[in-house]
Amino acid sequence: MIIAVTRTGCAAPPARRVAPETSSDDFLIGRIANGDRLAMRMLFARHRLPVYRWLLRLVRDEALAEDLLNEVFLDVWRQAAAFEARASVATWLLAIARHKALSARRRRLDAQLDDETAAAIPDPAADPERVLQEKDRSELLRRALASLSPEHGEVVDLVYYHGKSVREAAAILGIAEATVKTRMFYARRKLAELVKAAA
Repeated sequence: MIIAVTRTGCAAPPARRVAPETSSDDFLIGRIANGDRLAMRMLFARHRLPVYRWLLRLVRDEALAEDLLNEVFLDVWRQAAAFEARASVATWLLAIARHKALSARRRRLDAQLDDETAAAIPDPAADPERVLQEKDRSELLRRALASLSPEHGEVVDLVYYHGKSVREAAAILGIAEATVKTRMFYARRKLAELVKAAA
């Protein structure tokens, strides 16, 4: 142990170790693995919304997305001890959610997002004219995204709406990084064509 000496010649106490940040996702997963319900609630509160949005994008059914969200976090509660930190916790959660959504999609091919209801919710902070413009733009983009193949749509969603890197998207989807880049290229080209045709 190295002991620092002050100007007065007295030994200064050794530097204290800094405890790991208690709010980090990895720390929470470790606590969850030990049965800590408060850590589970904290993780759920932190990641509920992005995981829900990802599920909704994949299944296009609000009630089903809520059900799957609960299943995702139930899996986290059960499997926290098996988390190996090869990817971030957020990436792990989205990968679990994707697996759940794909299974549900196979079971319920008729699930669809009610576009009219979603588009009818105005932004209370905006004036009516701006609301109409944003609604039109949002509706145009929503239709274009819905027209993409599931493979292209999920890549666009991960990278642009969830801010995932190509590497993280590849880990979530279980595909090569080069495949993610290729899908992004074709998805952007297709979106540009769809938006131009509809404008």
